[in-house]
Amino acid sequence: MNNIIDFHTHAFPDELAKRVIKMLEDEGGVKAHLDGKISSLLSSMDACGIEKSIICNIATKPEQSDSILQWCKKIRSERIVPFPSFHPYDPKFKERVDEIKQEGFKGIKFHPYYQDFIIDDERLCPVYKKICDENLILVMHTGFDFAFSRIKIADPEKIITVIEKFPSLKLITTHLGAWEQWDEVEQFLLGKNIYMEISFSLEFLDDAVRKIFLNHPQEYILFGTDSPWTEQQKTLSLLKGLQLGEKKEALILRENATKLLNSV
Repeated sequence: MNNIIDFHTHAFPDELAKRVIKMLEDEGGVKAHLDGKISSLLSSMDACGIEKSIICNIATKPEQSDSILQWCKKIRSERIVPFPSFHPYDPKFKERVDEIKQEGFKGIKFHPYYQDFIIDDERLCPVYKKICDENLILVMHTGFDFAFSRIKIADPEKIITVIEKFPSLKLITTHLGAWEQWDEVEQFLLGKNIYMEISFSLEFLDDAVRKIFLNHPQEYILFGTDSPWTEQQKTLSLLKGLQLGEKKEALILRENATKLLNSV
């Protein structure tokens, strides 16, 4: 199947890619499969029949927001769909959201570990409300992370707290709900209308992951790879190995993402 949409990838400016990839490899103990450049991602997409990739950015400091936004404007195309980022505790968060909306971007990326916040912190309520008001998508890293101590700051119970307060929030939970917290995903999220993308989950296919994947509403599952940290082709092959059938594969690989992007 062609026209696939990958809802979770990363890339960096060419002049920074080598240094950033090396730093992240050292921090996380994970080897990248690409060099972090847009050109390499496009080559991978071509090889896999991927039409579009969402590029997820992370502003670890408030002052990074402007440069990230400018880079997103530079790289966007029919095939590259950047999601800018700002720091959730940036006092100018309303201006940041307005800029992202006015520039025509579809969504925002947050990463609670790299940005040092707890996802259900009351101080974030105005931020979530603003994102809802502007009808933007929020891709949120959820679950643990390779590079950090296993402290629960983005776990399924906190996801439910956020969703209950902001039911209109177009929240995408990464790594099939919460990386390596899949028992809790099953307990709190399974069967609910909560978006999950599938990166770094099928590689760890156990009974809990399989149950989530096969029993969660298929309209709320999105294809994602977290490239360059995984190979797009490998994630695609793992998905096809589940033999879900043509209809379910089409929803996950393209149709759900298209509907969500078009809703903004």
